[in-house]
Amino acid sequence: MVLVPAARAERLATRRRASDDSLWALLDAVKDPEIPALSLWELGVLQDVYHEGSCVTVVITPTYSGCPALHAMEQAVREHLTVAGHPNVRVVTRLAPPWTTDWLSTSARRLLYEYGIAPPTADVIGCPQCGSTHTARISEFGSTACKALYRCGDCGEPFDYFKPL
Repeated sequence: MVLVPAARAERLATRRRASDDSLWALLDAVKDPEIPALSLWELGVLQDVYHEGSCVTVVITPTYSGCPALHAMEQAVREHLTVAGHPNVRVVTRLAPPWTTDWLSTSARRLLYEYGIAPPTADVIGCPQCGSTHTARISEFGSTACKALYRCGDCGEPFDYFKPL
């Protein structure tokens, strides 16, 4: 039996209760502009999607309240839904509850690692290039505010580490 963090279980329950699975399926193809290996759903940004009359409402929670990719995410959601025949789209940014790394699934963490970003962990941080655990933080901030910059002591490569929140 696999235990799922409560925050992730709640997101899964919202998706299972959806009256229109096709909207979720459409948005599964929308990738994060900063980490294109993950969809907005896999990253935990996509919270809900539903019809309100002829309008499709999409609820997103950015990883940080000042996330510079927020506008690009909203634009990608709008464009994807419009192309699929839903021209009336409303994107709602919800900051509470705040985004948490608990919303990342096991597969999302694996995809991060394969993409070259060490996923959030309470354990030792492994190098996504060579797998070594002989790593050290270079800077509290990496390529974005949600990541820290690390370097591997074995292969010498720098890499981003997705900070746990």
